[in-house]
Amino acid sequence: MEARTRGSMSSSIGGSEELEANLTLSDRLKVFKGSTFDPEAYVTSKCQHMNEKETKHLTSYLVELKKASAEEMRKSVYANYAAFIRTSKEISALEGQLLSMRNLLSAQAALVHGLADGVHISSLCTDDADDLTDQDLYNMDSKQLSKIETWVVEFFDRLEVLLAEKRVDESMAALEEGRRVAMEAQEQRTLSPSTLLSLNNEIKAKRQELADQLAEAIGQPSTRAGELRSAVLALKKLGDGSRAHTLLLKSYERRLQANIQSLRGSNTSYGVAFAATLSQLVFSTIAQAASDSLAVVGEDPSYSSELVTWAVKQAESFALLLKRHTLASSAAAGSLRVTAECIQLCASHCSSLESRGLALSPVLLKHFRPGVEQALTGNLKRIEQSSAALAASDDWSLAYTPTGSRASSNEALQLDGIALDGVLQVFNAYVDLLINALPGSAENEENPVHRIVRIAETESQQTALLVNALLLADELIPRSALRILPQGGTNQSTPRRGASSDRQNRPEQREWKKKLQRSVDRLRDSFCRQHALELIFTEEGEVRLSSEIYILMDETTEEPEWFPSPIFQELFAKLTRIATIVSDMFVGRERFATILLMRLTETVILWISDDQSFWEEMETGDKPLGPLGLQQFYLDMEFVMIFASQGRYLSRNLHQVIKNIIARAIEAVSATGLDPYTTLPEEEWFAEVAQIAIKMLTGKGNFGGHGERDVTSPSVSSAKSYTSN
Repeated sequence: MEARTRGSMSSSIGGSEELEANLTLSDRLKVFKGSTFDPEAYVTSKCQHMNEKETKHLTSYLVELKKASAEEMRKSVYANYAAFIRTSKEISALEGQLLSMRNLLSAQAALVHGLADGVHISSLCTDDADDLTDQDLYNMDSKQLSKIETWVVEFFDRLEVLLAEKRVDESMAALEEGRRVAMEAQEQRTLSPSTLLSLNNEIKAKRQELADQLAEAIGQPSTRAGELRSAVLALKKLGDGSRAHTLLLKSYERRLQANIQSLRGSNTSYGVAFAATLSQLVFSTIAQAASDSLAVVGEDPSYSSELVTWAVKQAESFALLLKRHTLASSAAAGSLRVTAECIQLCASHCSSLESRGLALSPVLLKHFRPGVEQALTGNLKRIEQSSAALAASDDWSLAYTPTGSRASSNEALQLDGIALDGVLQVFNAYVDLLINALPGSAENEENPVHRIVRIAETESQQTALLVNALLLADELIPRSALRILPQGGTNQSTPRRGASSDRQNRPEQREWKKKLQRSVDRLRDSFCRQHALELIFTEEGEVRLSSEIYILMDETTEEPEWFPSPIFQELFAKLTRIATIVSDMFVGRERFATILLMRLTETVILWISDDQSFWEEMETGDKPLGPLGLQQFYLDMEFVMIFASQGRYLSRNLHQVIKNIIARAIEAVSATGLDPYTTLPEEEWFAEVAQIAIKMLTGKGNFGGHGERDVTSPSVSSAKSYTSN
């Protein structure tokens, strides 16, 4: 019995022999294709006498059958996918046509009903006019209604054809004609209210259908520029100007994005050429959209606002794209030239839109500025490193190189302030190197290992440092700065006379030049401080210019040789040498040379004025200043005033400081109880002795029969003999 059951089950569902026979799916499904197939009866009959093993076998068989069925369905769908899509489109089109036909039939039915109602009402009306019979009135009304009915039917048929053939101009003319007829019918009451309502509703529906056709045409990428403008203008004439303008801008945006994708696909590098092409593409598209917007909607503020918003969006997208593909890499590498060229091209294209009322430069600058600043910083850092390398190999011998102005395009990036500050920073770093080249600079003393520049040993080399910095700050750097300053509206091809002067005289430019000058002043002050310290201190660090020079003079019994002290003789000799050097180097800049000598002299005298130990010993020390020491101190100060006056570098400040310290020395002597004026000679004596010293130190002294004398050791008799002449 069990064997029969298994055999029956195997033969019914296709046991192991059938599974191994690789039957086709069609053969396997024959049992299920019959019209009398009953699923429940089939399962009951096959599974009623099955044991557990047979049930599992049947289950696995059905699962396998399900998988095979799903795979067959998938293959069938893929094999007929194109036909399926085509059929779906045809069905959709057919549904649209059926819907249009239904609307047309509904409209015609409503029209017929309306006409019937009108005929019925007219037949029931009578007229008391004396000159027309009832029959004449009926005939006339019937004739009028017949003409309107005929026109309406022809109108709808003709409009349906025009819309189906997408003849826009004729469709618009037909709609306008229908509107006019409907208005006349309403005024003359030649149509019943229901018929007139149906006519107006149908005109409105067809107008909307035409508007949708136009909107679809505007959105098609294949629509040419002329057709696009015509469609937008037609849509506006239909009373949907806002929609027309929005669709116009969206159409240009889609075309722009497609062109950008094509451009990116055809470019393997994103350098200046890519930036130029992309910029031209974006801003020419914006310009064309602005032209079409003006032609379609005019200068309506609401539409203008939408255009500006759209243009700003496109400019921002362009800026982000260019920044990501071109500017970011060049800025990170510090390539200011590439960055500047790209932005200048963009700014040039962007400026062409300003005549159309679209000022998009601020949008670009907002996104480009950080990259330009990064590139500028990197570039300035390299310049600073190059300057340090050049300074390290400089022998500080002055060589004049002819320079000439060179025209250059102006960066309209509103970054002149940042660029000028960067140049100032580089110049300050260069001045620090020049200060480090001075023999007595603090940097050399504290960090001798980090010294990268050669020491300027001679006074000529040290003066050359000043000339170098002055020439840069006073001429070369300001001249180069004109290339990055805004032109202020001047035409580069025909520059206005004095245009560069106007730019240099702007308040911010004047302040920037003052900062350059202050850096030069810092180098000059270091120069003066170094030379003053060489005079005041010995190489071992001991003070040479001390109060003992004058205090000890009153302890000797011999009359002194009245001549300036050795340290002031050295000061005079140093100033004379430097004056000779600067007269050769500072050609055309005599004022700076004069200030240099003035500051050097002031540095020495101010040290005396401010040295508290110097005055404490003279005023309150164990051995206060005496008459002879006062006279020598007076002579030294007068000597400084005389040679500074003759050299034309005696400043008012220096003159006043010398007068003040002479008066302080006189008060110190007066504090001891002595009357200094009883021992001091007249002022003319000091001036004459100072003049003798100057002539003797310069080798110009002439003392009659005494012959040539040792100018370094003059005697008081020489002074007396000279003053008596």
